[in-house]
Amino acid sequence: MVNETVESSVKGKWIRVPALPVDDKHLVVKGKWLKMATVHDEEWLETELADPKVAIAGLKGNRSKGFRADIFHFTQKLPETRPKYSYHIEWESVAAASTSDFTAWWKSLPQETRKNVRRSHKCGVVITVKELDDDLICGIVGVNNDSTIRQNLPNTHYGKNFEQVWRDQTAFADRTVFICAYHGDELIGFLRMVYRGNIAAILQLLPKTSHQDKRPANALVAKAVELCAEKGISHLTYGLFNYGKKRHNSLREFKERNGFVEILMPRYYIPLSAWGMLCLKCKVHLGLHGILPHSVIMFVVNIRAKWYNLKQLISRCSLKAEQPNRNRQVECSNPPAGSNPDPRGVPSADSITPKPSTAN
Repeated sequence: MVNETVESSVKGKWIRVPALPVDDKHLVVKGKWLKMATVHDEEWLETELADPKVAIAGLKGNRSKGFRADIFHFTQKLPETRPKYSYHIEWESVAAASTSDFTAWWKSLPQETRKNVRRSHKCGVVITVKELDDDLICGIVGVNNDSTIRQNLPNTHYGKNFEQVWRDQTAFADRTVFICAYHGDELIGFLRMVYRGNIAAILQLLPKTSHQDKRPANALVAKAVELCAEKGISHLTYGLFNYGKKRHNSLREFKERNGFVEILMPRYYIPLSAWGMLCLKCKVHLGLHGILPHSVIMFVVNIRAKWYNLKQLISRCSLKAEQPNRNRQVECSNPPAGSNPDPRGVPSADSITPKPSTAN
């Protein structure tokens, strides 16, 4: 039985899972009916797997000890896109931006994106790099609690306390930089970037939905690219460009508008059992995103999004109904947006809301 364990975040919660040490890395197994072994935190490590044969031998040798895997998969690290090994390959769609020249990246952006970055600054948003401290953690707690839904899915970080958020943000502390967007004293978004040697990766990009009109996300990405260019980083990655056959979604559009393009990286799959060999031949290892047509995937995604939005609406209505009657009366007594609360016909200072500039 494998005695070592590593911490892994599953749906926003940290759990310890068995791990097999291989050189300076750990292998973990995920899945139930099809068990897939992979390199733990592979997308955030500085180096790729040095010798796959050692990892394969270790996995096969520990099957009898309870560490059972049907398929082992690993990938190469940018910018090495040419396959190095003769194992079965599935091409992985990585979203990456070239960051060796900030000016070239800026000029490649569509006019709308450049306008959004300028708009963010004109709205008073200040982009700064901060060390992880108590003040930043408190700000991140506020960002997490801004919305219960993110990208049409339940926000797994909603409602976390100070200690839980601190635990989330301390991984890879020696290679992490926090780029923060402030409007006044309020943190309205942050980007967490991990340096991986000659490339960097966006681990988190979380703007506040309530401040979306100020376009903090665009300004945060621009600052990340600027930092990478200053350090001589060749590429900045942001997850996947296409998730299997799921294409043309809002997240991909955001990446495209901010200079990210698709780079195909070889991901190797090695069967370790007869069941793994069968699943590999039937493409089952790719999951539903890799099997179902795009139209079917988007139909399910849209239905799921409507369901979560409906649940959020019901939750809001329930919370309002549970308020004391006097609170509801106070809310109803507040003047609606655009009304004149001053009886003399002059708007009061509190009722004036500055409009964001739309100039280039």
